[in-house]
Amino acid sequence: MRTERNLTRLDRLFARLDREPERPVHLDVPRMSRHRVVLFSATLAFYLAIVVAVLVTSWLVRFDWQVMFFRPYQQWPEIHGFLDYWVVLGQRGPTAVMVAAWLGWRSWRQHTLRPLLMFGTALLLLNATVGAAKIGMGRLGPHYATVIGSNEMGQGGDIFPSGHTANAVVTWGILAYLASTPVTRRYLSALSAVVSLSVGLTTVYLGTHWLSDVFLGWAAGLLILLALPWFEPLIARVEPFALGLWHRFRARPPVSVVPAPALVPQRSAAGAAPAPAAGKGPGEQPPVREPVAAGRPRTPAYLAPGPHTARCERTPVTPAGSRRPPHPERVRGTSARPVTGA
Repeated sequence: MRTERNLTRLDRLFARLDREPERPVHLDVPRMSRHRVVLFSATLAFYLAIVVAVLVTSWLVRFDWQVMFFRPYQQWPEIHGFLDYWVVLGQRGPTAVMVAAWLGWRSWRQHTLRPLLMFGTALLLLNATVGAAKIGMGRLGPHYATVIGSNEMGQGGDIFPSGHTANAVVTWGILAYLASTPVTRRYLSALSAVVSLSVGLTTVYLGTHWLSDVFLGWAAGLLILLALPWFEPLIARVEPFALGLWHRFRARPPVSVVPAPALVPQRSAAGAAPAPAAGKGPGEQPPVREPVAAGRPRTPAYLAPGPHTARCERTPVTPAGSRRPPHPERVRGTSARPVTGA
């Protein structure tokens, strides 16, 4: 009699979401093949050609001005609201949080830190290369252009290349790069290309970037993705070190709390233990005060300078107007005893 039930599609989906019992042995890691080297070289040549074309104020700069004067946001105002939200797919903060959450789950499921380490490496390369190019070329955007027909280079701007476009290429392209199978990588590559292209054209529609900024942003992001296999050996060496630190952190013993020493009641000179304080039970002992070292007595500020006698050495004086009669025979510190007759 068979007791096994057939797994539904939903059951298989939840089974794939669970953590794998152990780290997969054969993970498809991209290599720096000859085909990838050719693509990297061609993309780098395209990148340099765009930079030179803008620097010499070629036909590309004139085309930038034509697109700017066309003002696409005025030609199709009905899609302006949607594209204001769509361009968020190219912003660093929201996209990095979403992709890092997905890759964090991938790292947990496959018992490896490679997805997160590769994503961090890609973001570091993006900040270093694109940020340096923005600051170095200093191009102004369409909204801040000063001279019609000029390339607006070296004016203190920071829009060349387009950071939104380069970030969209790297952030969504890293999902295709880290795909487990070639088929999944192919579909994710097409999807990330569509998203990055649409984000770049959205910035042109909104008037925040020249068209040449978008071309250079596409090339900058693609160069980073194509160069990632060169960093795979470094990630392979860093990952065991990072995992070892994490395991040592989890395995370290908790901090032990040293108990306070028990309070021992002090005995008086006669040898008898002091009576318990008022309001305390017989088993509770009053706190023991630390002995204070005898120091040099300090003269109060309100006393005049000069020698002063201690209170115990002064002659007792009956205050004026006291109701009690004076007792000259009473010595300070002793109690008067009644005298009985013989």
